[in-house]
Amino acid sequence: MSHRHLVDPELLPVLEAFPSMELTVADLPGFRAQMDAMTATIPQPALPVAVDEVMIAAAGAPDVRALLFTPEARTSPAPAILHIHGGAYIIGRPEISSAILMETANALGCVILSVDYRLAPETPHPGPIEDCYAALGWLHMNAVRLGIDAARIAVMGESAGGGLSAALALLARDRGEYPIAFQLLDAPMMDDRTCARPPHPVAGEFVFTPKSNSFGWRCLLGQEPGSDGVSPYAAAARAEDLSGLPPAFVATGALDLFLEENLDYVRRLARAAVPVELHVYPGAPHGYALAHEAAITRTATRDKLDALRRAFAR
Repeated sequence: MSHRHLVDPELLPVLEAFPSMELTVADLPGFRAQMDAMTATIPQPALPVAVDEVMIAAAGAPDVRALLFTPEARTSPAPAILHIHGGAYIIGRPEISSAILMETANALGCVILSVDYRLAPETPHPGPIEDCYAALGWLHMNAVRLGIDAARIAVMGESAGGGLSAALALLARDRGEYPIAFQLLDAPMMDDRTCARPPHPVAGEFVFTPKSNSFGWRCLLGQEPGSDGVSPYAAAARAEDLSGLPPAFVATGALDLFLEENLDYVRRLARAAVPVELHVYPGAPHGYALAHEAAITRTATRDKLDALRRAFAR
């Protein structure tokens, strides 16, 4: 039985334009090429934000490519965001988010670094999270040159990028080198065990399905999702101790496959005395923000900007 009637009517065009992403390894090169071609057609806002490509040295690994967004209007030192794009750990580049990142940098007067981490299955865990950690270190080590406040560096990501953001907050806490001030987790893909649980009666029907989820996790982990021994730096929900993490903002859709794993992570953050703000958007499947002009997307964008402003004002 379809639950299409539960979808916010303004989001229905997204469902039609973006059918469920069900891929095989053989499909990935062609699908990535299609995504790159689509990304090239996204109009960029005419805003006073410089966009530069940077290469970050990573110990024992290839240099990490990233895009640096620097707004003209900013205080010094300015806050900064390390952004991690989505794509089920298997697709995507920073360019897919460049328009919204330019708008965010301009609105908040903050510097944003969006990391082009290596993708699975060619690079399974821990390659992607180590690329993100290298980017976090680069922001800290270049804070003075970039004119940013190292005490106000947030991490932000959507979907797989949200999962990597949560994992990075754990890794940064445990290594104790580069502090993170705030984590914004937008529909984070953070628990491989969702693949092994009974299907949700409503969530996960549209855009990103259980089959897609299993494929993405299998590519990242190199093993069946839900198996024993998965690192919390791959699947943040696997972490037993969430104490000492930075304050968090978690947003998800009521029809998103990740709804219950996100709700459970918020519950556990609160029990660990981590300040956390939760938003669940009704009628919203995974990827609803692709409907840029929908009222619910505008509301979610405002909520995220407000949360970042409050975090940077602390």
